[in-house]
Amino acid sequence: MTVARSKFATSAAALVAVGLTLTACGSRAADTSAGDASASAGASCVDTAGDSIKVGSLNSLSGTMAISEVTVRDSIALAVEQINADGGVLGKQIRIVAEDGASEPTVFAEKAEKLISSDCVAAVFGGWTSSSRKAMLPVFEDRNSLLYYPVQYEGLESSSNIFYTGATTNQQIVPALDYLKEQGVQSLYLVGSDYVFPQTANRIIRAYAEANDIEIKGEDYTPLGSTDFSTIVNKVRTADADAVFNTLNGDSNVAFFREYTNAGLNAAEMPVVSVSIAEEEVVGIGAQNIEGQLTAWNYYQTVDSPENTAFVEAYKAKYGDAKPTSDPMEAAYTSVYLWKNTVEKAGSFDVAAIQEAADGVTFDAPEGTVTIDGDNHHITKTARIGEIRGDGLIYTVWESDGPVDPDPYLETYDWASSLSGN
Repeated sequence: MTVARSKFATSAAALVAVGLTLTACGSRAADTSAGDASASAGASCVDTAGDSIKVGSLNSLSGTMAISEVTVRDSIALAVEQINADGGVLGKQIRIVAEDGASEPTVFAEKAEKLISSDCVAAVFGGWTSSSRKAMLPVFEDRNSLLYYPVQYEGLESSSNIFYTGATTNQQIVPALDYLKEQGVQSLYLVGSDYVFPQTANRIIRAYAEANDIEIKGEDYTPLGSTDFSTIVNKVRTADADAVFNTLNGDSNVAFFREYTNAGLNAAEMPVVSVSIAEEEVVGIGAQNIEGQLTAWNYYQTVDSPENTAFVEAYKAKYGDAKPTSDPMEAAYTSVYLWKNTVEKAGSFDVAAIQEAADGVTFDAPEGTVTIDGDNHHITKTARIGEIRGDGLIYTVWESDGPVDPDPYLETYDWASSLSGN
């Protein structure tokens, strides 16, 4: 069954799966007066009368995802600081209202509502897990506000109220599978956290595997934040797959790779390709426990370009030489500039004007030039496979010929025709 959807259709079933009961509170309406303290349902209370404009930063600063999301918050702040130093957006300085999603989808939804309705922000930057995004999605649609979501995800979604600046499936997972196949991998073991992204990603991986004669020797999930991997690692070891495809998130990766190493497994005998481990997670895991393993992203600190050199220098100057840069925080940094460029193209902070102006907006990002696709609100991205080395950094071992157009519904792949957004 092919994926049937209208432009920007979202999966109602996936939203229900989050376990939320958020419902629409009203229709979209024109902006309320700038002095309103809060917005009525579907209306905007964004104040454009002064010399500043507010935006929201919504990231997990506590809980199991803090290991990953604090740096995203930091990179958003860096982008805002740079833009303000260069004159701001439409002559206005940007003011950040920061909130903690606390690694809980329901908290993300509550804080998104606060930022939009009480703080009257023009846009929100943040979120990490797909559960957090799914929880926030109806809030942004009901309130007709904008979320810039910076993390790679499972695809099969689009919304006119979300700009997806991390990779979708054909820009990360599919290139990783193609790379493994080219390396002669004929069997995989799937390990992931028990929520939306790993489950959907693995459904896509199974469809790819079936079409490419790759055997799936096992599939295990564990709750976010889990630290006991003795049973799973033992199953991985005895399954004797050619490689492991890892969709664990947060600090569970620390426990998994330490147990993996303790079990005598290594990259030479059974490599692991991870899609949620970046430079800051390598620090937490310990390079000695993960050296030689593979990652699939679109950006590494080691990308060789003038734009990335300037970005890395600016980030380290602000936060310290020991602080690495990574894919999600680079995508978050990029998202602020894409918002700025779109606002300036539109000549307005109005949501409808931004949506209308978005198609073709570009930014020379640290990862390379990216461009917004106005039809699905994703961006072009260069796919990269990296190897983790003893210095704790990740080095590109393969990359696509250029930016890959986003295909969130995998419409260009025959083997994906049975997948849906449900």
